[in-house]
Amino acid sequence: RVGETYNVGGHNEMTNIDVVDTLCKLVAAETGVDASELLALKTCVKDRPGHDMRYAIDASKIMDELGYLPRESFETGLKRTIEWYLQNEAWWRPLL
Repeated sequence: RVGETYNVGGHNEMTNIDVVDTLCKLVAAETGVDASELLALKTCVKDRPGHDMRYAIDASKIMDELGYLPRESFETGLKRTIEWYLQNEAWWRPLL
């Protein structure tokens, strides 16, 4: 509706470390690297004041009012994103 604000989400609340673990496992599956190698690259940093421990969006308004449902789960969307980056290195490599 005009003038309304909607949070778009998919009921995928998770901790930051769970996001990183999922990312490492999906990258490992796509590249053939052992997941334990990527998981071993994680390092913990001293928390900053106000640092988010998790990310969560209440998308009930958009679902109730507009019938929105996500087409992807967090994991399938992340997998598709990883695939894109692996297939399009020529796009992102110059940005490093």
